[in-house]
Amino acid sequence: MKYYLIVGEASGDLHASNLMKAIRKHDQEAEFRFYGGDKMAAVGGQLVRHYRELAYMGFIPVLLHLRTILRNMRLCKQDVVDWAPDALILVDYPGFNLSVAKYIHTHTQIPVYYYISPKIWAWKEWRIKSIRRYVDELFSILPFEVDFFEKKHHYPIHYVGNPCVDAIEEFRAQHPAESRKKRIALLPGSRKQEISDNLPTMLKAVKAFPDYDYVVAGAPSIDADFYEQIEPGIASRMAFGETYSLLSDSVAALVTSGTATLETALLDTPQVVCYYLHAGKLMRWLKKVVLTVPYISLVNLIAGREVVTELIGDQMNEQRLKAELAKILPDTEGAQQMLGDYKEVQAKLGPKGASDRAAELIVKLVSKKG
Repeated sequence: MKYYLIVGEASGDLHASNLMKAIRKHDQEAEFRFYGGDKMAAVGGQLVRHYRELAYMGFIPVLLHLRTILRNMRLCKQDVVDWAPDALILVDYPGFNLSVAKYIHTHTQIPVYYYISPKIWAWKEWRIKSIRRYVDELFSILPFEVDFFEKKHHYPIHYVGNPCVDAIEEFRAQHPAESRKKRIALLPGSRKQEISDNLPTMLKAVKAFPDYDYVVAGAPSIDADFYEQIEPGIASRMAFGETYSLLSDSVAALVTSGTATLETALLDTPQVVCYYLHAGKLMRWLKKVVLTVPYISLVNLIAGREVVTELIGDQMNEQRLKAELAKILPDTEGAQQMLGDYKEVQAKLGPKGASDRAAELIVKLVSKKG
């Protein structure tokens, strides 16, 4: 059978590639065509557009590249129709993917499946209307989403577990545990604006702890030259494509909110979540008004309470960051408490096998429809 997948960033590329591998186990004749990345291309199939051509975030970048975004969207819709897959599989990236879902659902009989559901529980909850109308099956990777979709919105979904559990177990199988280095990992984000906003403060804070080395996790789609503009000479302290190794070898981490906060918890590395925003006080107030959840990190959302400290907006400053980092360094009460709380989060996610469970369901659904 034929499967068309669409992702818009590096994490989607990783999880979609694992899903593709799992689909091949259940459908040995599977063919793939996709908007994706290098990891998906390594599995096999036809890469139509790389996610680097899609990943624009923020009002100004989107506005500046609007013609490119709309052109890619038109091309994608037509390409799906022309290839006529047995299933369209969307991976997160809701601004782009829900538009494609609407077009495909309206103009074809191709079933639309959503793997890694849009985070509408955080904001833009009105998107549930589009999901109801244009998505045939939704596959969730976060346990609290079941209540949100099924109890609050009466929209049935499939909770398949979290693919980060699979990815990290695979990493650990290939990299036996070693003693951690006296090092602090810095994960300033995957987009240029995030990095520009967060990395300078992270660097100031970590330099207050001269007994510890530090390494910056580089985003796969951004060149080292960009980081050099922020901190000349930083290239020697960077690691690209080695985030899991960096986290597993470090005693603590400063992490910009996102999937990385969950991955850091699964790797048992104490962390401080950092997200600087311009006009910090105003943005912190807007967070309370616009967001419908009490936290921004997946770790706290899954736990249902504050396990890791979140420094948002004007709270993300050098003084606060140094103070919170000091609380989670080795042999501190804060580090031990956080590591214990991580176990609760890991238990709530459930066992490994998310990609395989999702793939088995998708193949069965496609076969049944066929």
